[in-house]
Amino acid sequence: EVQLVESGGGRVQAGGSLRLSCATSGYMYDSYAIGWFRQAPGKEREWVSCISMSDGSAHYTDSVKGRFTVSNDYAKNTVYLQMASLKPEDTAVYFCARDWYRNYCSEYFYSGGEVHWGKGTPVTVSS
Repeated sequence: EVQLVESGGGRVQAGGSLRLSCATSGYMYDSYAIGWFRQAPGKEREWVSCISMSDGSAHYTDSVKGRFTVSNDYAKNTVYLQMASLKPEDTAVYFCARDWYRNYCSEYFYSGGEVHWGKGTPVTVSS
């Protein structure tokens, strides 16, 4: 059974940093693209970042480019999201997600339609 367990969320002031972790189990970690989504209060879930296991490339939505960094720890089967220069608009529940089939990031991943989900970890950025 695929399991994705997020941790590291919390409350931080604007301009601060947080690192989210997603510990995975139940499958071969390097076989599927993995990344992060978020859902702000009253808004739809949106894609944030993705790592392609095929070539290690990282992808980001425009609003977090230059501020967020996604990375892997293959020894721990864990994906991280390092968030810096946080803004109040980054406030959301952050979800880890793994592609059902593909080892590369694609529109199928970005749409959230063909992914396994974690339960999420909340991040609150105060001004």
